[in-house]
Amino acid sequence: MNPAESPFVRACKRLPVPHTPVWYMRQAGRSLPEYRAVREGVPMLTACATPDLIVEVTMQPVRRYGVDAAIFFSDIVVPLKAIGVDLDIKPGVGPVVAEPIRSAEALGALRPIEPGDVPYVTEAVRILVKELGPVPLIGFAGAPFTLASYLIEGGPSKNHDHTKAMMYGRPDLWHDLMDRLTEITIEYLRIQAEAGASALQLFDSWVGAVAPDDYRAFVLPYTGRIFAALAELDVPRIHFGVGTGELLGLLGEAGADVVGVDWRVPLDRAAERVGPGRALQGNLDPALLLAPWEVVEPRAREVLERGRAAEGHVFNLGHGVLPSTDPDQLARLTDLVHAESAR
Repeated sequence: MNPAESPFVRACKRLPVPHTPVWYMRQAGRSLPEYRAVREGVPMLTACATPDLIVEVTMQPVRRYGVDAAIFFSDIVVPLKAIGVDLDIKPGVGPVVAEPIRSAEALGALRPIEPGDVPYVTEAVRILVKELGPVPLIGFAGAPFTLASYLIEGGPSKNHDHTKAMMYGRPDLWHDLMDRLTEITIEYLRIQAEAGASALQLFDSWVGAVAPDDYRAFVLPYTGRIFAALAELDVPRIHFGVGTGELLGLLGEAGADVVGVDWRVPLDRAAERVGPGRALQGNLDPALLLAPWEVVEPRAREVLERGRAAEGHVFNLGHGVLPSTDPDQLARLTDLVHAESAR
């Protein structure tokens, strides 16, 4: 079977499927002992620039769980690091930027990205496409708002103080920054698709901090531009954000084929908010997997049932797999989704 005819790609395109496809955000990560073994002593950004390690980590959950799609092992700040931004990923903290961007002069650090900046991405994608066979590979990137927040704040932020201060108080600077990040994101996603990725996901982890009117004014023009630019690649485009219940209609309006839904909004309600012409992805609360299976099972069935309201449904969690998750829970969940949806 060609990845383009896989249940995952077909569901993204709102076509009939033999079963509801399932994959998990952060399915390759600290919840897996084999991941911890290969990552021991290897800094995250080093791992993200080592093709053999990228391939191994990406394949691990496919081997263990039999999921319907692989997600490329990387981090959303990789393209920023590749163009020379001085940043690091600190364990227990996340991305930390040495010199936050808060002035027009600082924007000079953001040059366009080229394939030659990330040869390890192209190499790893090509190897993975061969190893995965019929299983599609999802490439991904961070969305401009979330990348901007890291760059402006200098790291993770609870309130996004500096980000919103620039957005509201220096809209000229904000739009210049978002414009540059948009072009970087388009090219980075294009590099992955042209190397063989079967789908592309845009992660906007922090955009739930923005009110709908502000999303329309300060974010939507850029996410919309990204999805429009990627349309010619003819691969499914997925848009995911956290805390975006009030933004779901706008996320659908941005132009993705699939809108990811976190655990806060039931999928049948999300389908109404997103509107027609889009598939949905989600949305079991990842914390539920820390509970006994007797608790997980009925909630997973409920997600499947509510997902029937969507024109296409890809089963996933409402965010990433938590590090303390028992891998056996994910294995059982994958089997349940496949068995129940095939009836």
